[in-house]
Amino acid sequence: MDIARVMETLAEQGVTVTFKADAERMRAGTKPWTFVASGAPIRQGLLVRTDAKSIEDCLAVCLPRLREAGLIVPE
Repeated sequence: MDIARVMETLAEQGVTVTFKADAERMRAGTKPWTFVASGAPIRQGLLVRTDAKSIEDCLAVCLPRLREAGLIVPE
């Protein structure tokens, strides 16, 4: 999956997307990756967010939720 393309497509729809890798959580062996998507197109101010062990796990959780909210998300 082209993550930059996913983020650009969401941004074009008015969604702000943030990926973060947390060094402290990585050292601790917990879920170091965070994905957050927010913005006007997401219904009723919904914030789509998850913490996970990998980027792929973040996307597996959040992209279906964004699609359910009516956004176009590339495969």
